[in-house]
Amino acid sequence: MSLDTTAENANTLAYCNVCGTQMATTAQSCPQCGAPNALAAQQVSSKTMVAAALLCFFLGGLGIHRFYVGKIGTGILMLLTFGGLGIWTIIDFVMIIVGSFRDKQGLKLSR
Repeated sequence: MSLDTTAENANTLAYCNVCGTQMATTAQSCPQCGAPNALAAQQVSSKTMVAAALLCFFLGGLGIHRFYVGKIGTGILMLLTFGGLGIWTIIDFVMIIVGSFRDKQGLKLSR
């Protein structure tokens, strides 16, 4: 094996931190034990933080931001409870601003 092949394999393969199994660096999780791969690129949602923050700020009591990210069930609950009497809306707004709010598929909102 030449040095070039070894260097090329080192860039495309990684070892699992939990079980030591060799896997592709693009794999989301280890095929052997299922541990998440920190080297894999994080996917982001097609929904944006700015749109979600504006919807939450102006229409948060109606849960419109939840409908926007695909969380229909909790959007309906927010609609019926007026955003948890405002508390739920404030919590969601802070989560959106700090970047920890996620869409229905669990993806972070894009900036």
